[in-house]
Amino acid sequence: MKINRDRLMKNVMELSVIGKNEAGGIDRSLSSEADFLSREWIKTYWRDNLKKEAETDAIANLWIRKEGREALSTIVFGSHNDAVPNGGAYDGALGVLAATEIMETLLENKIETRHPLAVVSFTGEEPNPYNISTLGSRVLSGRLRTADLKKLSNNKDGSPLSACIEKLGGDIEKADEILIRENEVAAFLELHIEQGKRLETMKCSSAAVTCITGIYRERITIIGEANHGGTTQMQDRHDALLAACELNLAFEKIVKKANDPEVVGTIGQLAVRPNEVSIIPGQIVLMLEIRTKDEAVKDTIVSALRTEATYIESRRGVTIQREVNLDQPAMYMDKTVVDAVRRGIKTVSGHEKVIELVSMAGHDAANMQRVTRAGMIFVKSLFGMSHCPEELSLAEDIEPTVQAMMEAILILDKELDV
Repeated sequence: MKINRDRLMKNVMELSVIGKNEAGGIDRSLSSEADFLSREWIKTYWRDNLKKEAETDAIANLWIRKEGREALSTIVFGSHNDAVPNGGAYDGALGVLAATEIMETLLENKIETRHPLAVVSFTGEEPNPYNISTLGSRVLSGRLRTADLKKLSNNKDGSPLSACIEKLGGDIEKADEILIRENEVAAFLELHIEQGKRLETMKCSSAAVTCITGIYRERITIIGEANHGGTTQMQDRHDALLAACELNLAFEKIVKKANDPEVVGTIGQLAVRPNEVSIIPGQIVLMLEIRTKDEAVKDTIVSALRTEATYIESRRGVTIQREVNLDQPAMYMDKTVVDAVRRGIKTVSGHEKVIELVSMAGHDAANMQRVTRAGMIFVKSLFGMSHCPEELSLAEDIEPTVQAMMEAILILDKELDV
């Protein structure tokens, strides 16, 4: 039993048209017209081709279901339909369409499964105007309740999240009712593009994801002394920007010292004050981020950074204030699901060795792991490009990965007795 590669790729191309901008990227953030239209496309496809009417839950996640022959919990698979501004055609969307293709293949081959099966397209996985990501899965896992949702509003026009969710067919007043309860879901599996180039380097199409990285962030304020850029001699300056540059370079050295491809660090946001051409920068506010699955490695980096910050303070006559903004530990995927993915890849590829990777980006699977057994399967990203118009995965890599995912689902269906 094989998935239909041509049908899947046709669907990828059709969905990618929705929200496409003049630069070739896709604008499909939560609350956008493109987000709404992409959902309508998915619901129409499910109805016309799978003969399944979509269900919309309280947070506007979309679902279709197939009954099982035994009274067991549901196996769920899917991803998200939204995209970052000027994003690509594969992030999230491929996961939804892969799940759709698997369900369609099982239906047209009249495959009966022990467990009920469900495909899901999650609401608002990407960063969006409501400043909350993985929205749909956070609600299902109980990390966001109705009281939390009522506080969220659009940072562009001030409109409440409730209005957006209502337009999409949901109702945040009922959000607490859709929390996944114990043994309601037997397992969850998500296909996603890798968004890096490790698989490309290893010349492999697929990987089993063992863990979703931990994320640590600090808001760092560097206070120097603003002064005239023409009259203040170099030895008399307390330049906050140069201190920030020195800190960034020191941070880079510290992270590289870990010598681990699954340990990364970034200073990607920086505000200069007063930000004038002839005034020495007096204050810098920056955001620093560390990603690693290993808490001990994170702690070592943070400690080394503290030492460097103290040195920079004394050397440049500045004050460095550090505040932890986020300290989210790694989320390990369920061993049973990871094993099923490994076996699925091995069945399709014929290779004894199966690549296992840590996901260096966050995903809905991390929230689902809180309430059920969860796992992920990666497909190769060409050139490691993602969150940009150049994002690309090839059909020759997508086909065996989706096939392996279907095999993993059938393994879970056969072997899970919950």
